[in-house]
Amino acid sequence: MASETASGTPEHERVTDSGITINQVYGPDDLAGWDPATRLGDPGSFPYTRGIRPDMYRGRLWTMRQYAGFGTAEATNQRFKFLLDAGQTGLSCAFDLPTQMGYDSDHPRSEGEVGKVGVAIDSLEDMRALLAGLPLDKVTTSMTINATAAVLLLFYQLVAEENDVDPKLLGGTIQNDILKEYVARGTYIYPPRPSMRLVTDTFSYCAEHLPAWNTISISGYHIREAGSTAVQEIAFTLANGIAYVEAALAAGLAVDEFAPRLSFFWNAHNNLFEEVAKYRAARRMWAKIMKERFGAQNEKSLLLRFHTQTGGSTLTAQQPENNIVRVTVQAMAAALGGTQSLHTNGFDEALGLPTEHAAKIALRTQQIVGYESGVADTVDPLAGSWFVESLTDEVEAAAWDYLERIDGMGGAVDAIEAQYMQQEIEQAAYAYAKDIDSGHKVVVGVNKFVDEHGAPTDVFPIDAELQRSQVARVGRVRAERDQAAVDAALADVESAARGTQNVLVPMKVALSRMATLGEVSDVLRGVFGEFHPNG
Repeated sequence: MASETASGTPEHERVTDSGITINQVYGPDDLAGWDPATRLGDPGSFPYTRGIRPDMYRGRLWTMRQYAGFGTAEATNQRFKFLLDAGQTGLSCAFDLPTQMGYDSDHPRSEGEVGKVGVAIDSLEDMRALLAGLPLDKVTTSMTINATAAVLLLFYQLVAEENDVDPKLLGGTIQNDILKEYVARGTYIYPPRPSMRLVTDTFSYCAEHLPAWNTISISGYHIREAGSTAVQEIAFTLANGIAYVEAALAAGLAVDEFAPRLSFFWNAHNNLFEEVAKYRAARRMWAKIMKERFGAQNEKSLLLRFHTQTGGSTLTAQQPENNIVRVTVQAMAAALGGTQSLHTNGFDEALGLPTEHAAKIALRTQQIVGYESGVADTVDPLAGSWFVESLTDEVEAAAWDYLERIDGMGGAVDAIEAQYMQQEIEQAAYAYAKDIDSGHKVVVGVNKFVDEHGAPTDVFPIDAELQRSQVARVGRVRAERDQAAVDAALADVESAARGTQNVLVPMKVALSRMATLGEVSDVLRGVFGEFHPNG
């Protein structure tokens, strides 16, 4: 009898990261009774398996949107300009943990974290410095921010207005996906249900004031980074998407009023064919959900538009140059799967923030894939492959099984509160780690082909003076503002939070009067409370 791996798979079998068995060879019998018209359709047509546009990359390539954000707003602004000069076509901003958690840089809980994993943004003054000299009417900006998403969006709008840019012309995305924070990432502030209100208030606000802005990026990326399988990534993410749609409908919004501005954010891992199948299956599933479950009439409401980032958790500190190859494979998967924008990780990110050298190689990787590999020459080049179509169907079927279970629990919010998704991810992560420890899962340079004397790699330097300067800046903002005007505006935010008014309206006034991110977050803490997962 064959021995088994930690995940219970006989050693002679080949399986995907989700545990789907891979046959030695595929042929017509694997698609017996399979109707291409209903399973595939044409590119740009329901069910969008083959892509959301008829011409896909023959019309234009995906947006090359490299993630950046560290230290001060000025330092990140310089990195933005460096990447734009290198040919990047969209901006993507990371924020430090205090900003994500609703604390100003001078808060005791911010100690040691200011500017470390992203840029520190405390006030409108910081956002002005972050965006200085950038063509906000021409470039789109993605902001990886969730619990404080509304605050950062309003900062962005205020800076645009100060520069005479019509908010109706602003393009970009706020992640704003709070549910996955409870599942996988942990940068939440308020309990799930008031957090959902902030999400739907943002939907409503943007429909009126920023109609070209993507109001949410429903994120599977962090679910995958936490250890989920590919199937779990799309199932749990689509379940969260359903919850957002239901919350918006309950708030009185019409589905076709907000659904065209929903977007998604996927991970790309090393199993190229399962990743391609994942993107194709997710696109088909979302189109069916929006059409059949929610009765959307606008074609744009059916489209699963998505950004992809290569898998940070797949990068190794050992032999870090190998990560260039991993990122290339993952970028190919995203392109073959039909992504609308892409971030490729720096090869040194297992060691620290990406250096300029690593960031440029990552961008050049996208450019080589886009301009030299041929993957952009035809739409959905893997369509019709017996293997890829069979795998797409298997991924989809397994994901529907998860969605049925979550529906049976009352939906994503109830499933999260019951710790269901979290436990499923923990089990998958444990099985994956055990397979690496046993050697059944090969990670080059880690458990096979190990090199004890790898070449040294430069590490991004940390500015020891950063926190002191940022604390001084927020202190200066408070000293120079009209405190009475700030207090009055914050009182209006509190009143809106306790009532039914869209909270973003008074929030914008408060931020324009130089209220800080932490002060606005504290007002909401006072009304909504804070979320503690263990009671």
